[in-house]
Amino acid sequence: MTDDIYDSKSRGVPSGRLSRLGVFGKLAGGVAGGVVAEGARRLANGERPQLGDLLLTPANITRVTDQLSHLRGAAMKLGQMISMDAGDMLPPELAAILGRLRDRAYHMPPPQLQQVLAAHWGKDWRRRFARFGATPIAAASIGQVHKAVTHDGRTLAIKVQYPGVRTSIDSDVDNVATLLRMTGMMPKEIDIAPLLAEAKRQLHEEADYVREGQQMQRYAALLADDPGFVVPTLDAEFTSGEVLAMSFVEGTAIENLVDAPQDERDRLMTALIALVLRELFEFGVMQTDPNFANFRYQRDTGKLVLLDFGATRDITPATAEGYRGLLSAGLDGDRDAVAAAAVTAGFLGDQTLARHPVLIGQMVDVIITEMNRPGPFDFGDRAFVGALRDQGMAIGQDRGAWHMPPIEMLFAQRKISGTALLAARLKAKVDVRAMVEAYRG
Repeated sequence: MTDDIYDSKSRGVPSGRLSRLGVFGKLAGGVAGGVVAEGARRLANGERPQLGDLLLTPANITRVTDQLSHLRGAAMKLGQMISMDAGDMLPPELAAILGRLRDRAYHMPPPQLQQVLAAHWGKDWRRRFARFGATPIAAASIGQVHKAVTHDGRTLAIKVQYPGVRTSIDSDVDNVATLLRMTGMMPKEIDIAPLLAEAKRQLHEEADYVREGQQMQRYAALLADDPGFVVPTLDAEFTSGEVLAMSFVEGTAIENLVDAPQDERDRLMTALIALVLRELFEFGVMQTDPNFANFRYQRDTGKLVLLDFGATRDITPATAEGYRGLLSAGLDGDRDAVAAAAVTAGFLGDQTLARHPVLIGQMVDVIITEMNRPGPFDFGDRAFVGALRDQGMAIGQDRGAWHMPPIEMLFAQRKISGTALLAARLKAKVDVRAMVEAYRG
């Protein structure tokens, strides 16, 4: 949901359609100017640069991240998704630059915050609280969070949506897609219209705070039998479509546990992986945003706090069965069955498998080997990732092999990959094989 605020940086959010379009225009002009300048520099050095090399320079990517963080909303959210979802598969330089979006959480200046809350609660809204923290405790792409105390003693976390977010989603998604095509990060040969439509739909859902409150209550009920998790309680009195109020739950950022004892890190990641498996195969619903800030930890109780349920989606039976088939084939160590299951599930296209059987076979062999190592899986050992990245990029060079997986599977995989990325950050060791065995077909 959020990134913690360590200073008081603020920047007004462009809320009108024309003002947001102006930011995109400025960005496009800056990128084009960067291409010209970099091209002239390289030509002067006797080089013959490719257009992609000129577009994907650190200076241009910095321009993109800075302006997307200014816009917030769907624009910033999409940039964050690219950096998070690609995980270890992006070139390290590009991943590091895009990762800045997760750290650029400007918040609204006080006058803009006052205007937004007055529109929802009336101009005298401050009188409804014994205390309301003027500086947000956290901020992210769609909203910022304030800590408040009511007159009857309830301590709340109140998420306030940035102005203009909901009305600008569709145009922001289209504009970001255009920018990504300009930078060569989104191939022209792939029909991304269904993906863009689904991104718009999900972002509209994430911007509906009434819906998010309902999903938060849904998860509280699903996890009522699990004492290892804490879900905030919805406060309906102060909740509306663009303001979400909930009980304030203490906890530290989960990344702070990198230096915790090994057994503590292992226990936490075992719990989170077990949750993903339950979401996929038992609950039929998944919170698909793997942002690390959505998980916090209570050192005194040993419990995990779950935050931000805007990206909650139903898991279709076809998606669950697709993963079940893949896991079963992998546990059996059957290379051909894994490839066939990947095609059935939609991860691979028939044409991809037909054009690159050797490379795909090599990738499957790596995955099977890692899945079937005895004992806990060491997420901190990333030696195999380089081989998978190289093989995947080799296949990616063949535009005739490009394939778009089903939308439902893309969102589920986003959560799975993000959870693995968190486990790698914490260098956790988890007996994933034993956990998966319980769900095999």
